[in-house]
Amino acid sequence: MQFIYCILIKLYYLTILIVSPFNIKAKAWLKGRKNLFERLKIAVNGQANVVWFHCASLGEFEQGRPVIEAYRKQNPEHKILLTFFSPSGYEIRKNYDGADWIFYLPLDTKTNATKFLTIVKPIKVIFVKYEFWQNILKELHKNKMPVYLISAIFRKEQLFFKWYGGWYRKLLNCFTHIFVQNEESFKLLNSISIKHVSVAGDTRFDRVFEIASNAKIINVAAEFSQDHRVIVIGSAWSLDEEILIPYINKSAEKIKFIIAPHEISESSLSRTEKNILIPLVRFSKANESDLKKARVLLIDNVGMLSSLYQYGNIAYVGGGFGKGIHNILEAAVFGLPVFFGHNYQRFSEAVDLISEKGAFSVNSYYELEEKFNELFENDAYCQKISNISKKFVENRIGATYKILEVIK
Repeated sequence: MQFIYCILIKLYYLTILIVSPFNIKAKAWLKGRKNLFERLKIAVNGQANVVWFHCASLGEFEQGRPVIEAYRKQNPEHKILLTFFSPSGYEIRKNYDGADWIFYLPLDTKTNATKFLTIVKPIKVIFVKYEFWQNILKELHKNKMPVYLISAIFRKEQLFFKWYGGWYRKLLNCFTHIFVQNEESFKLLNSISIKHVSVAGDTRFDRVFEIASNAKIINVAAEFSQDHRVIVIGSAWSLDEEILIPYINKSAEKIKFIIAPHEISESSLSRTEKNILIPLVRFSKANESDLKKARVLLIDNVGMLSSLYQYGNIAYVGGGFGKGIHNILEAAVFGLPVFFGHNYQRFSEAVDLISEKGAFSVNSYYELEEKFNELFENDAYCQKISNISKKFVENRIGATYKILEVIK
């Protein structure tokens, strides 16, 4: 199996090479790894006390971020190396100031694993959620380096739990300790005799709670939403807009909308503007007069969605009619009832919040209209859902502390 794995890794690299002239992500993947070891050697330069955090992409980074920042605060004398596998993580966070160095992860060959660890010589290694690179993990284990997996989720469908997955199960013994998000993952690992595991929870709850506690005041949004009921629509795709825009166009005068699209290209913004028939203003062009007249505030920049939720009464989070929903916790932490499309089953926080009746999945415009109207027509019911949503987050904070108690 080790031989097959090494062949597959090389085939993966060959595929990246072939498609890179036609694929932006593949091209960035290769470019980011060019002269990687030379650049890494110059950067680290024999520095001691290096702690290595690895995230596959942006989503994993958001889960690892609370631990990175809390660890740095506790251990200011240590240096932090942050690596990414995917360009979608690296390109967005390559200037993150919470780490001393940020690089791509090298391709997982035995030679690369040895070379990487010889340069970095980490005193601790923290992988976030899903990373099981065979050669790197084996090299870390061979050199007796402490390795932790945090915010992990395991499912019975994974190869670890199949009768033929023995070679893959062995990788779990390369970790010094595994921190899982839920009891189900804990029981699954115990069922295959993995005992160096504990339930810490999801570090994203710590992250969104911190963001909400330090939410930016956005004067334009505050003025726009004053004395109105507001629905904040976050990370909406065109498929989300297909059920949202009919409701927006028919909605009562007392309701306003803040829309932060997933894409903020001119073509995407123009499409939204064209389809919405009630008064609308873009954030970048809003003045006092526009804000009084407008019932839709269209956000045409990035970076403020997590703070915009504080101005809402209800949130709709996009992505549920495509690959999967975006971050619902950023809305829930402010006590907003949260809505999203039907593709949410892979997101445990969505499943759990629905089961606690703080969130709702909708399949059509008619379902959306019925539920929105019910909330707006019954203040007591809306407040009840709001309290559930807020408590859902507050009751789950603390994973970062549990992890640091072990890895420190």
